[in-house]
Amino acid sequence: MSTISASDTTEAPVKKRLTTTDLALVAAFAALISACAYVGGIPVGGAAVPLTLQTFGVLLAGCVLGPVRGFLATALYLALGAVGLPVFAEHSSGVGVFTGISAGYLWSFPFIALLAGLLVVLATRRSGPTSALVVFLCTLPAVLLNHAAGVAGMKLQADVSWSTAWSWDAPFWLGDILKVAVVALVAAEVHRAFPQLLRRR
Repeated sequence: MSTISASDTTEAPVKKRLTTTDLALVAAFAALISACAYVGGIPVGGAAVPLTLQTFGVLLAGCVLGPVRGFLATALYLALGAVGLPVFAEHSSGVGVFTGISAGYLWSFPFIALLAGLLVVLATRRSGPTSALVVFLCTLPAVLLNHAAGVAGMKLQADVSWSTAWSWDAPFWLGDILKVAVVALVAAEVHRAFPQLLRRR
């Protein structure tokens, strides 16, 4: 009969759980995204979807906290809006927002935080501390996913052609590229100041 040595038990993988610090960071970034939703609120494009800094907060959550906590922070933000807190653009709230003209963008938020965080973590493991350029490049696929989901949502809700939906989405690209640039600069500085933060999750 085989025996289990002490070294075997210490080397066994330990399942990571969210600590109180993790939960605090998730809550803090959910609040940050809520605050970002209030900045702007300017209707843009043929569908009059409001332009805000929501995407900035969502991408920053993923790039700074990593995929798991970034996903949870964004999901918490959506949950707060769903239960009635006015945390969405133009102080809106409720489940009805998830079937509106901008629903596709909202539904994609947790997944773009997850994708951006995952790509940044992978880049960090391969090359060490990330530069702003690396974070910028890692975040672009998440932006593409956000816009693709937004276009699909506008096509579904407004019953328009794909080309029309893409034309409504086009005005947001310049602003989002600028947001990604700022996200990259901020996230890279946070990584350098707190190198263990991203590695935790």
